[in-house]
Order: sequence, then C-alpha cells, then structure tokens
Amino acid sequence: METVPLDAAFWVTAGAILILLVLSGFFSGSETALTAASRGKLRSAADKGSKGAERALVITEDNERLIGSVLLGNNVVNILATSLATAVLTKLFGQNGVAAATLIMTLLVLIFAEVLPKTFAITYPEAVAARVARPIAMIVFVFSPIVSAVRYLVRGVLFVFGVRTDPDSNILAVREEIAGALQLGHSEGIVQKEDRDRILGALDLNERTVEEIMLHRSGIEMVDASLPPQDILAQILQSPRTRLPLYRDEPENIVGIIHAKDLLRAMHKLMGGGEENAQGLAAFDVMKVAMPAYFVPETTTLDDQMRNFLKRKTHFALVVDEYGGLQGLITLEDILEEIVGEIADEFDDHEEEQIEATSDGAYIVDGAMTIRDLNRAHDWNLPDEEANTVAGLVIHEAQMIPVESQVFSFHGFRFEVLSKDENRLATLKIRKL
Repeated sequence: METVPLDAAFWVTAGAILILLVLSGFFSGSETALTAASRGKLRSAADKGSKGAERALVITEDNERLIGSVLLGNNVVNILATSLATAVLTKLFGQNGVAAATLIMTLLVLIFAEVLPKTFAITYPEAVAARVARPIAMIVFVFSPIVSAVRYLVRGVLFVFGVRTDPDSNILAVREEIAGALQLGHSEGIVQKEDRDRILGALDLNERTVEEIMLHRSGIEMVDASLPPQDILAQILQSPRTRLPLYRDEPENIVGIIHAKDLLRAMHKLMGGGEENAQGLAAFDVMKVAMPAYFVPETTTLDDQMRNFLKRKTHFALVVDEYGGLQGLITLEDILEEIVGEIADEFDDHEEEQIEATSDGAYIVDGAMTIRDLNRAHDWNLPDEEANTVAGLVIHEAQMIPVESQVFSFHGFRFEVLSKDENRLATLKIRKL
C-alpha cells in the first residue's frame, strides 16, 4: 500500500473535523441544557437581570422548533465530519479507511460530542442554557424555514397513518410535571408526605367540584324558623355550629342563615330590661337577624368557590343541583382542609375517628369517608371518578345495595360491610389484597 504524504490538505481537513466535533458537542450540550433547565429558575434569573436566561425562556417556548433546529445542526456537522474523516482515511489506508473512519468517528463523537457535553450540561443546566441562548437563537432563526417544512412533512406522513398531532399541546402539562416531581421526591425520601399532599391538594382545587366535598343534606343541622325564640336559642346554644340554615314548613325551603353571634346579641338586648323585654322576647322574629342564604351550583370548582368566599367575605354556602334542590352545604374550612388536612377544634373532639386499624392488618372505615381522604391517609389509589365516598364506591362496583357481612373484592382491595343504617353503608372493613 502506497503511503500518502500528510500534506496541507490533510491538516486542513483534520482541523475542519476537529471544529465540526466541537460544534457537535455544542449542539448536544445546548439541547440537553435547554430541555433540562427549569423554567422556574430561568424566570427567577431573568427577573434578576440575566439576559441569557431571558433569551433561554423565549426560545424554549417552542420546544418543537428548538429541538428541530438543534438536531438539524447536530446531524449536519456529524455527517459532514464523518464524510471528511472517511475521505481522509481512505486516502491513507485505502479500502480499510472506511472501517477506520467508522471506528474512530464513533469513539470521538460518542465521547467528545455526546457524553462529555451532555454530562456537563445536565450538571449545570440553567447556567449553560443562559450562555448558549444567544447563538442557539440565531441558529433557530436560520434553520426555521427548513424545520417548519420538515414539521409539516412529518405531520402529513403521520396524518396518512391516522395519527393526529396538536401543535399547541405540551407533552406534559405543568400540573402533571409538578405532581410527578413531588411523587418522585416522596418516593426518594426528599419530600415529606404532608408537604406533597398540601401542594397536590392546592393544585387539585381547579379539578374538583363542591359536590365532592360538601356535607350532604342528610347531615345538615337546620333550625325551624317557626319555633319559639327560646327553643331556637336553646338549639343554637347546644349546637357545635356557628351558622345554621333556617327553614320554614319543610327543610327544602331555606329562608336564611342564622349566625349564633347575631342571635345572641339580639337576645341579650331584649333580655336586659325585665318583664317588658321578656314579653318582647316571646314576640321576637328570628328573621330580623337572619342573613340571606347563599346558594352555589354543585358543579362549581373548589378554586372558584374559594375565590367567591373571599370576594363575598363569607364562609358558608348551600349547594343546589340543576333543579334548585338542596344537596348539601360547603364552608371555606372544607376547602382549606383539602389543602392542609383535617382542621379540628374544641367542638370536634367528640367526633369518632373515621379510620380504625385492626390487629389483622385491615381498617374499619366510616362509609361516609371520602375516597380522596382514604387515599391520602394510606397512599392508596382507589378511583373516585364514579363515587365520592367509600360506601358509594362499594355500591357502584356491586351495582346493588349490599347486606351486612357481604364481601366484595375489586381494585386490589377486599371490602366487607360491617353495619348499615337503613340503606346507608355505615361501616366497612377494608384490607389490601
């Protein structure tokens, strides 16, 4: 085999290959940094005056165009570098030059144009993204027409095979991205369960409705407005509630809301002056101190309802269905409990726990307990799309009203009906299979 002299052309080509490898490493590192960088951290840096972070935020808004441009540039320099290396080594080694070029360029591209820059970029993603934002923005601008043509070509081919793409959709929504990061952090022991539940609870407010957490009408304590004032006062003093709905004739006919403080002030004013005021007490009309009832649709989201509570400066609303029938009531405390967990006060001490562990590893659960609360308590994944409460889930899955001691198995759990209150499943025994 004849030896080819290493002339100036060889060294020029070798230098070009070196430059192309550097460009390949730049494209690879830039792609990794810009896709891995936290937009939250970039926004924070941009607010502090970082122009690079601001540019990085702009070019990462259209990830499809960004990645297309970077991949186009990366492939061009890699193919060009490999072609030049093949041409040079073929002159040096003849037919063996192709194999030599394949082996050498594979090692060089893998180490210096892929692994090394990507490792560095993933170690300092925000810093690298801010530094490469300006040149990458120019590359995106130059390659934009080609990338757009390729984008439409790809979508056309996918359309032929029945695949529909949404150009405005993101692969992962922000909510799912945050939830996934929290779940991962919790599984690795970095994020506490309580912190995870609070953040996820706040994120879920816009996805859940008042119907899911309201106190059902069967559990609402009401006051009959036609009762004597002394009886009304006695009922309110015995009640742990501060606000109670007033009805007339029938519970569905809500005529107002009575606040304990308003009633007590009026009663105290009447009873402060002897027999004349005692006679006035007998003729006292509770509707004079009642507040108008605030009704909300059962389909209102928790996020909207919390805003409505804050706007109206009230904490109490009655929930109605599409026909105007009373379904339940909801308070601001109920919504806050979805974020921070159960809020107990001195009047809640008498309430029994809704979950009781047994010696055989099962749990005795109140049928009225919501599936969401049960899932949060034990990190379970029982579905809550078709029913809000545990009893409702069992009835939905059984497609019947079970009898006592009846056992069902579904969703990886064993449910046993322990007791009933008429047609309501009062307590159930649940064991994970």
